[in-house]
Amino acid sequence: MPARSLGARNISPVTGTDLFSVLSGFDGVVDCRSPSEYSEDHIPGAVSAPVLDDVERAAVGTLYKRVSPFEAKKVGAALVAKNVARHIETLFAGKDRGWRPLVYCWRGGKRSAAMAHIFREVGWDAQTLAGGYRGYRRWVVGRLQELPSRFDWRVVHGPTGSGKSRFLGALRRAGAQVLDLEDLAAHRGSVLGDLPGRPQPSQKWFESQLLHELSALEPARPVFVEGESKKIGQLQVPQALIGVMRASPCIVLETAREARVSLLIDEYRHFIEARDALEVQLDCLVGLHGREKIARWKALAAQGAWREFVAVLLEEHYDPAYRRSSLHNFVQLPQAASVAIGSAEPEAFDAAARALNALGIQPGEHPQVLHHAAA
Repeated sequence: MPARSLGARNISPVTGTDLFSVLSGFDGVVDCRSPSEYSEDHIPGAVSAPVLDDVERAAVGTLYKRVSPFEAKKVGAALVAKNVARHIETLFAGKDRGWRPLVYCWRGGKRSAAMAHIFREVGWDAQTLAGGYRGYRRWVVGRLQELPSRFDWRVVHGPTGSGKSRFLGALRRAGAQVLDLEDLAAHRGSVLGDLPGRPQPSQKWFESQLLHELSALEPARPVFVEGESKKIGQLQVPQALIGVMRASPCIVLETAREARVSLLIDEYRHFIEARDALEVQLDCLVGLHGREKIARWKALAAQGAWREFVAVLLEEHYDPAYRRSSLHNFVQLPQAASVAIGSAEPEAFDAAARALNALGIQPGEHPQVLHHAAA
């Protein structure tokens, strides 16, 4: 069976094209760039199968500049053949004759062409992505500029400790569409927002995952998202998404103070167990609150007075910051629907989410005020 080429006209990653839907027509996506390139960002779902690792790629590049292109190509070709052979014997050993992979490299050049050629010689209908990763990245940036405006957003607000992430999870379980930006960013968005064991992704990988999530949403149904600032930890939320969120209808969680304290103690468990890390983060707030106040907070932590520590932090730092930021940035917040959460138990969030989702809010409608006393 003659191999079909992947023409740029058919699958070129340009704004307006649903590239992820096109890619789903393949049996697999293979990233043949180096491991460091893959680690920074890649097409979601792509498997890493480098034809040159980082050391090999650097050595071939040096040979190209210092000796000659011919010598570099000769060494490079031998390395590529050896590495592709290893991948066929390991990663792809179980693929049958009908396997149809898409292969890409940095710009759709020699690396992906070489791998695809060997695959076709095996008998697989391998194709390459026009423009490679570079073209894909341009497509991501363009798509993130125009896609957010297609959805009808419902922005979930509430001061720190209200359980907004938990409420989003409850909404998802209730059948609603949800975009959890903090989960994608691996950060809770506050000064103590680092997640233990989960470093933040690169900006590019965050955007790839974000676009993949957006592409799976249905424009005909509302999408719930937490009201965020422009930055989540060290990551920037795309301007087009922030802009449409700030203009959208809002929902405010009115969570009981004791429940908020309990939720934050649970979230900050890793800081309770490693107080040195907590003090480092608190020191970041000296410029805002002064050394005397920070010392008082540290003293509460040193005494193990965790409920008092969290309550003071809410009253003196988080709640004033929330009032300054949210009311200024989200124009529909004063008309927001309100949802009362009476306890930190999961059942309280599930009950409130089911009640809100049952309203059946349609695109373009503003949610009515909902007071739901979840026990």
